Amino acid sequence: MKHLIRLVFLLLFFQQIAQASERLKVAVAGLNHDHVFLLLNLYKDKKVDIIGIAEPNQTLSNKIRTQYNLPDAIFYHDLPSLLKHVKPDAVLAYNPTDEHIRVAETCLPLKIPVMVEKPLATTLSDAKRIAFLSKQFETPFLVNYETTWYKSNQQLKQLVDKDEIGKITRILVKDGHEGPKEIGCSNYFLDWLTDPKKNGGGAVMDFGCYGANLMTWLKNGERPISVTAFTQQLKPEVYPKVDDNATIILSYRDGSTGIIQASWAWPYSVKDLQVFGTKAQLYAKNDKELLKYKQQNDPPTHVSTAIPYFENHIAYLEQVLKDAMAPENDLGSINNNVTVVEILEVAKRSAKEGKSIILK
Repeated sequence: MKHLIRLVFLLLFFQQIAQASERLKVAVAGLNHDHVFLLLNLYKDKKVDIIGIAEPNQTLSNKIRTQYNLPDAIFYHDLPSLLKHVKPDAVLAYNPTDEHIRVAETCLPLKIPVMVEKPLATTLSDAKRIAFLSKQFETPFLVNYETTWYKSNQQLKQLVDKDEIGKITRILVKDGHEGPKEIGCSNYFLDWLTDPKKNGGGAVMDFGCYGANLMTWLKNGERPISVTAFTQQLKPEVYPKVDDNATIILSYRDGSTGIIQASWAWPYSVKDLQVFGTKAQLYAKNDKELLKYKQQNDPPTHVSTAIPYFENHIAYLEQVLKDAMAPENDLGSINNNVTVVEILEVAKRSAKEGKSIILK
């Protein structure tokens, strides 16, 4: 009996070692983006290993270290110092958007893959520089969006590609909530999220990027031919430096239209996607619910979203590294996200100048 117990113990021990060796080993660049808690909870659940964290704010580092019982030895003041001591499978960035370029310039020459939180960059020049470095050093640089992991969106895309709704005529995307301050974002996050330089804007960047990302994906990478945008400050007393409401209209060469509605001033949170075609309409109401409309007076059909897809950004990243090949046109790809930044940059210019901008 003792031998049996010992054998079971050893089997469990070696199983734990094997599982630990298979987990992705990541380093973290910055902790002042609240989406970092998604990664920290995956670490807590033993689904990923964090082997290094670069964060200059000692107070914030101490808070996270205590909250998640992280070892002191994995904390560094900056990313270059961290990468002198550890070799992660990938670096995940949770820092201001305007610092993504520095993460790229540090990691890509070392051939360390990177995933940042949306959007890719605050300027088109930075986005193109990141794309150049990714190609030069043959190393993936990916962008994480919450809506990428919505099975409703993935099923919708499959149906569009199968010509289930005919030719796309219009795409509507709504993304927003009551406002980052109103929903309780941390002060560390708010400090840069509401900064026009560090975030590149307000709601137009924070939520406008979702629509631009999904539309570019549904249009198979096609750039719009014109962008018309309007931005507002509906709550200037709360967000005095940036917009909190934005509407972006994209026109495409085939006559189809995309309308992006992004807001920090809605009464509730929403992330939905509607695609109208010549034969039917698809409506991804949330992350799981997908409806199909055919006739005006007929009730919609509920489309199953029980399709295999990645559970989260870590599972996706693991597959990209396993394949040793950067995706070219999916939602996290560099190609898609350079176009996203171009759309957002032109949208801000359109809103400022009060006119439609024709893309060359």
